[in-house]
Amino acid sequence: MSMERTGGCLCGAVRFSARTVPSTVDVCHCEMCRRWTGSALIEVDVAKDQIDWTGQDKIAKRQSSEWAERAWCSECGSGLWFSMSDDSSEWGGTYAIPLGLFDDPNGFEMRAEIYIDHKPDSYAYAANDRKVLTRADCVAKFPALGEA
Repeated sequence: MSMERTGGCLCGAVRFSARTVPSTVDVCHCEMCRRWTGSALIEVDVAKDQIDWTGQDKIAKRQSSEWAERAWCSECGSGLWFSMSDDSSEWGGTYAIPLGLFDDPNGFEMRAEIYIDHKPDSYAYAANDRKVLTRADCVAKFPALGEA
């Protein structure tokens, strides 16, 4: 089930309103996501054409690899999104929005974990029937990941 959701950064300088938001979250355990978030990235994939941002003058961006961009609030440092640079790729065309940015982060179900073989042993999520992918599985889906 999809719905409309709102959210924003810690200081409120950047806000968003998103339409057609899926009710699922995915988790990435890759080293880049762990360094960016301080833990695993728990994110909601929102189509780029389904989200409106306010405070765009406070959005800082960085091409974090040859194939991906990350953005954050230049005032408070809150991570705003991860996005594949190639919108035509299987994982392109969306912003991966950290779950913690949503005004109401309830009602989402964990769908998948990727880079599961890179997850630190210091935490684990409750098991269920979600999809789990190793780094090799991810590289098979998007070969540019193997070049990083």
